[in-house]
Amino acid sequence: MQITDLGNKESGKIWHRKPSPATREGIIVNIIHTTSDYLPKVLRFLNVAFDSSGDCLIAGDHQGNIYVFDLSGNRFNLVQRTAQACTALAFNLHRKSEFLVALADYSIKCFDTATKELVSWMRGHESSVSSISVHASGRYAITTSSDTAQLWDLDTFQRKRKLNILQSVGIQKVFFLPLSNTILSCFKDNSIFAWECDTLCCKYQLPAQPEGSSISYKVFAVTRDGRILAAGGKSNHLHLWCLEAKQLFRIIQMPAKVRAVRHLEFLPDSFDAGSNQVLGVLSQDGIMRFINVQTCKLLFEVGSLDEGISSSVISPHGRYIASVMENGSLNIYSVQALTQEINKPPPPLVKVIADLPKRKPTSGDLKVKVTSGRARRPARSREDRAQTRILKRDLAGGFENKENELSGGLNKKRLQILLKGYGEYPTKYRMFIWRSLLQLPENHTAFSSLVDKGVHMAFLNLQQKYPIRSWKLLRVLQRTLSALAHWSAIFSETPYLPLLAFPFVKLFQNNQLVCFEVVATLIINWCQHWFEYFPNPPINVLAMIENVLAFHDPELLQHFIDHDVTSQLYAWPLLETVFSEVLTREEWLKLFDNVFSNHPSFLLMAVVAYNICSRGPLLHCDLRDDFKYFFHHRNNLDISVVIREVYHLMDTTPPDIHPERTLSVFVALTKGQYPVFNQYPKFIVDYQTQERERIRNDELEYLRERQAVENMQAEVDQQRVEDEAWYQKQELLRKAEETRREMLLQEEEKMIQQREKLAAVRRELRMKEMRLQDAARRRFLKLQQDQQEMELRRLDDEIERKVYMRDQEIATTAKDLEMRHLELESQKRLYEKNLTRNQGTIAKEMREEVDAYRRKVDLEERLFHRLLETDQAQNQDTQKLIKENLAKAEQACLNNDWRIQALHKQRRNDLQRNECYQEMAKLLRKNRRKETEVLNAMLGKEVNKVLLREVQHEWMPPEK
Repeated sequence: MQITDLGNKESGKIWHRKPSPATREGIIVNIIHTTSDYLPKVLRFLNVAFDSSGDCLIAGDHQGNIYVFDLSGNRFNLVQRTAQACTALAFNLHRKSEFLVALADYSIKCFDTATKELVSWMRGHESSVSSISVHASGRYAITTSSDTAQLWDLDTFQRKRKLNILQSVGIQKVFFLPLSNTILSCFKDNSIFAWECDTLCCKYQLPAQPEGSSISYKVFAVTRDGRILAAGGKSNHLHLWCLEAKQLFRIIQMPAKVRAVRHLEFLPDSFDAGSNQVLGVLSQDGIMRFINVQTCKLLFEVGSLDEGISSSVISPHGRYIASVMENGSLNIYSVQALTQEINKPPPPLVKVIADLPKRKPTSGDLKVKVTSGRARRPARSREDRAQTRILKRDLAGGFENKENELSGGLNKKRLQILLKGYGEYPTKYRMFIWRSLLQLPENHTAFSSLVDKGVHMAFLNLQQKYPIRSWKLLRVLQRTLSALAHWSAIFSETPYLPLLAFPFVKLFQNNQLVCFEVVATLIINWCQHWFEYFPNPPINVLAMIENVLAFHDPELLQHFIDHDVTSQLYAWPLLETVFSEVLTREEWLKLFDNVFSNHPSFLLMAVVAYNICSRGPLLHCDLRDDFKYFFHHRNNLDISVVIREVYHLMDTTPPDIHPERTLSVFVALTKGQYPVFNQYPKFIVDYQTQERERIRNDELEYLRERQAVENMQAEVDQQRVEDEAWYQKQELLRKAEETRREMLLQEEEKMIQQREKLAAVRRELRMKEMRLQDAARRRFLKLQQDQQEMELRRLDDEIERKVYMRDQEIATTAKDLEMRHLELESQKRLYEKNLTRNQGTIAKEMREEVDAYRRKVDLEERLFHRLLETDQAQNQDTQKLIKENLAKAEQACLNNDWRIQALHKQRRNDLQRNECYQEMAKLLRKNRRKETEVLNAMLGKEVNKVLLREVQHEWMPPEK
């Protein structure tokens, strides 16, 4: 399985070598997206959608990055960064380069993958959009949320219709039926309605579910021809509806492991005319099971309990399955690889069995009928029956022969005969046969003591060097490597130990004891003399491989020598990874069936055989990097041919260079306690351990110092933040103080204004009071005068009448003067205002005329120079134009002079007006002098009256 990390790349290749998905898993590539920040993290994919061709898909993660993956062109591109999580995607629009994405802010946007630009922005939903369904023509789309569904025209991106429902009835899904104009709406009360797309008239409603089979529908799927609707929910039952007959025609019960169905989708087929027969059912355990809806048989599964599937989409042509995993990665599956076992032709009816009796067999002995029961052979003779009985027990994994007996009743020689006949052990019994061949002691107590010591210091940061997606697999690998390091100190310093142990850890991850003992047995027997030159590669073992290669293929060895390729390049990568990098899972298992069944030298011979069988491409390699790539990646090589070549090398290699002469025979692990492993230069390991401990202590000291520095930096940052907060607070206080001061100034201004108003009111009140007092005094004097002058009324009537008339005239004159003064003041203000307005208007006009004149002169000069440069023959016209412009300028000057004269006249008028004002002021002063004289005369008259009254008093006769 290939893994592609998008990282910070905006484009690149999806895979770097031709994908070869395994038959069981069927994974073409696993795509992850990690960030390279200070704290790296995995960005989880949320949604995925295929285009109408099925060879291109888009995927969006929770940070809003939208990627386009071209599976046929092996390219990926980042087409948009929406900065919001996408809740739904659609990529099969009428314009092939456009796609719809529903975002977390309840909006739907349309982008173009070619230009990477926003095409349209559609709003209208008030909750998260859960699905987008596009019409077969690609011109209409339906977006569904929990409270409403909306129909959009993708040509104008306008909303055509909106489905409103009651709050008590929610919407599950609204979608188009394939290849039709029918819209299917599914509600939370299990009601399903079909609508006409053009008129939105209800065509029909599916009847209620039968009693006893009630399911709360959550997910739906429709076949390509739109005839069958599959519905499921929180149950292990599936309902199949016939939309033509409008009735429920089948109820499928899933296995007991399935408690709820999360997603349904039919698998398209090019030869079923749209009546899809295979239905993919994604359940709550993260496994998507594909069943045949006609035969109700489970065909294959995708996903596992460790690597569960969150959501899945199948391409329209049915070649790919894109699944968003629960860990946030994206898996692309090959349907052809997943269905390879299903589509295999039936096995042959005749099988050839090796090591038959020496008598000449008949045709009846070579035929075996394959049935659903046990395999049977025709009874020929007693010898034949015995052989048939032995063959059947070989397949089951048991033998009656006690020679070379292994644990579990197996016989090694007969296992080798079975292996040579079939090339590999049965998958069902492989693990049992391996445990018997390796004679594992299963020392539970000893293994528990190693595990109880915890994770070894050398493997604390294993995830950083060997990132593994499955946390369970990582923990098992970390625990196995730690147990090996606690068993022998050399393994804590061995850099290639994780590569050596990983395939066995992945194979035995559910039984850690067996995994540890298999790796330990492999190291003791098949890794003999590997650690004598530690920390360097095993030069002695590589020399044995080179000697065998020199004997069997000197041309290839000479090619290696000519290009400076040593055994550390063409042999050591295969040994340290035990062929796991260059072989698929099935090929690797087949190889180690033979490795564990033979002498430990078989593994070294396998390295030589791999090189000899690959001599064709190797002889064409000229660069050292090509050799490195070849021995670290899978190649197009038949493992059966390699194994046959290994057996040939084992038989034809001379004894003096045969690795069997140097390597010891197989030795099993001891029971009770594991043997001591000290076949390595102890002083080097001790020195490396000491150096590693010193480096670790230095690193811890450095980390402590760094932590102290970080703490100090954090304190400094905290102090800086506090200082900034204090400064900001002081600034706020200063601004608040300034605001308060401004408010105080405004209040003081308001108070001054109020005081001025109060002073004016007081002045008015005083004036009024003075007038009232004066009036009261006058009334009192008048009353006194009336009482005293009752007898002199006749004499004073004429005088009083004249005085009264004079008073009236004086008052009228005073009022007229006041009114005249007010009129003059208002007229003065009006004249001043008009004068100011006229002056401003005239000044503005003069400025505009001067600016226009300047612009005109500049334009004329530019035109003059331009015409002078372009054509000398137009001088006369230019001069005439200049004269006209000069005449206009003179006219403008005359106009300006006229305006200036008008201004002088206005100023003279103002002076005359001021003189008039002065004369009026003189008249007012004269009037005041006259008023003063009148008042003095009145006072004199009153004095005369008093004197007259006194004289009269003196001349009155005495009373009798």
